[in-house]
Amino acid sequence: MRFLRGSGYRSASIIAAFACVGLGLAAAVADRLNPLTGTRVDDRSVIVTAADGALLRAFTSKDGRWRLPVKPGQVDARYQRMLLAWEDHRFRDHPGVDPLAMLRAAYQLAAEARVVSGASTISMQVARLMEPRERTFGAKVLQIARALQLEWHLTKDEILERYLTLAPYGGNLEGVRAASFAWFGKEPKRLTVGEAALLVALPQSPERRRPDRFPAIAKAARDRVIDTLAERGLLTAREALEAKQEPIPDRRQRFPFHAPHLAQDLLTQNETNEPVIISTLDARVQTKLEDLARRERAYFDDDANLAVIVVENKSRRVAAYLGGANFWTQAGQVDLGKASRSPGSTLKPFIYGIAFDELIVHPQTLIDDKPTMFGDYEPRNFDRGFQGTVTVATALQLSLNVPAVALLDRVGPVRLAATMRNAGADLQFPKKGALPSLPLALGGVGITLRDLTMLYTGIASGGEVRALRYRDDAVEAEGHRLFGRAAAWYLADTLKDANLPDGWSMGQGIERARQIAFKTGTSYGYRDAWSLGFSKTYTVGIWVGRADGSTRPGHIGRNDAAPLLLKVFDLLPPESRSPSPPPDGAFVAQNAEQLPPALQRFRSNAKLAAGLTRVQPPRIQFPPNGATVSLEDPKKPQALPLKAQGGREPLRWIVNGLPLETANNWWTPEGEGFARITVVDADGRSDTSQIRLKAEN
Repeated sequence: MRFLRGSGYRSASIIAAFACVGLGLAAAVADRLNPLTGTRVDDRSVIVTAADGALLRAFTSKDGRWRLPVKPGQVDARYQRMLLAWEDHRFRDHPGVDPLAMLRAAYQLAAEARVVSGASTISMQVARLMEPRERTFGAKVLQIARALQLEWHLTKDEILERYLTLAPYGGNLEGVRAASFAWFGKEPKRLTVGEAALLVALPQSPERRRPDRFPAIAKAARDRVIDTLAERGLLTAREALEAKQEPIPDRRQRFPFHAPHLAQDLLTQNETNEPVIISTLDARVQTKLEDLARRERAYFDDDANLAVIVVENKSRRVAAYLGGANFWTQAGQVDLGKASRSPGSTLKPFIYGIAFDELIVHPQTLIDDKPTMFGDYEPRNFDRGFQGTVTVATALQLSLNVPAVALLDRVGPVRLAATMRNAGADLQFPKKGALPSLPLALGGVGITLRDLTMLYTGIASGGEVRALRYRDDAVEAEGHRLFGRAAAWYLADTLKDANLPDGWSMGQGIERARQIAFKTGTSYGYRDAWSLGFSKTYTVGIWVGRADGSTRPGHIGRNDAAPLLLKVFDLLPPESRSPSPPPDGAFVAQNAEQLPPALQRFRSNAKLAAGLTRVQPPRIQFPPNGATVSLEDPKKPQALPLKAQGGREPLRWIVNGLPLETANNWWTPEGEGFARITVVDADGRSDTSQIRLKAEN
């Protein structure tokens, strides 16, 4: 025994040293022939984070693993000390292979006739994790060569980073960050001693020690790490005792799942395959918004959904984004913030803004809200009534339709559409290639919540629109002016005095609500309820409706979307309550009499509807809607007359989506079944009948 402890030990050390030198030379040659590649470490999970680095959503790697990118600085320092003390305490000193550890392992194997301790360094384990192979002597030699190669090309922290990314933790979990989220539901930045010890123990036998399947084995392995490190002086007796009393997690926890629609969108746009995509979102606001959306959606009496966007006005950074409140339902993965919908009355402020800018009207200008014909177009208010003569400010606050259409008639629908398009909004008109017309004032176009919110940030920012920023590294876009600062101030000042939703005139939120300029809208058929609003610091856009676009009778923007808008503002940081002073060029007046004569009253070129004759819209007389039409013999052609009343000639007939190629308005069905028949007049007005064709008995 003295020989083994004396000269034999020294001889073995010399042999081991020469062996390492030989391996080093061999590795140098291998490095030339077989350069180091990233392999599995490059196939990491892509993660999307908030602006502060908080994880919003992670995606599995190409091979289906949760392999989250992580830096040593993101991992608990005590865990790293425990890891190195357990796995490789000379990691910072050796060249990738530890000769003393190899000698110790060889000696223990010879003395005990079994494996007592291993000699794999962190670098060798990284080499094995990068290129998994069967455990053979040849594989071990290659592993050593790769370990030396890693040390030549990477720093110690870079090697440690690869271990922290690739180490297995059971199932499809790889890396300490994925393991910490899965087993403890948190980032690995701050771990308890017991948590750190479990993460040290799991990679040695990740499947056999899985806490959710073999908790007793996992606990024994963890406690063994704790006892050993306590013996080595790395833990106090008290720390060890308390750590061993910590419970073992019995199930995997879900990874963070915030702003899933936006995260998916950013992943799709990740053309450079960056492992970490940093968004502009504020993690605190995003979490609060999602909690609010879940609570609010529970109050809906149907299967309606909602979408919300919160933007910081100065930077145009999106602070919170909700593409839908029920991602895991059948239609929930549709990003409703990108869905093109009819905006109802929410485009009216832009009509007024241009009219203010062109000095066509002032907020105190008098304007008529009376039955009026604009050619063959006769707009009506939501309540079917009229207010008579009102100020322009009142017309906008009450969302009156006739004044809005009258101003659009003067401004020009093409001008309005071009202004919004030049600012970056994608407008979808019902007929492709058709010129914008007066119904644009009441929502006769499709637009997304994203684009509409972007346009409202323009009002909040003195009339200048810039593209919204969703990524932290996105450069500030070029600005496009909707109208001047004075016009934007008129709009903000007017919309701040809009009537609050029912039940909001009292309570804690009233002071904040009075600082918000907002507009609501409801699309035709009650399909979409909107509310867009802004303060000095933020702009918020709200959409409520069904994903399939079906109608929701009785649901309007004022009742469904506006209360939610004000609640979202309550989630945001407090703001200055001082009013914004009028900019240069703005003229403050208390009534129309204080205005120049040309601005005291707006006079439309349209005609009052009373006493005027006009062409009624077309109505199908035969076959009537819902009728069952009998066929004498379905096997023989039988022509049916198509009759309509009203409409401006020429009339066009469409059957089952195909135009009817006939001059005498007769249609020959092919046989039994259902048919959809539509008549369209020269003004684009239409009527439809759905009928059933059935053979006579």
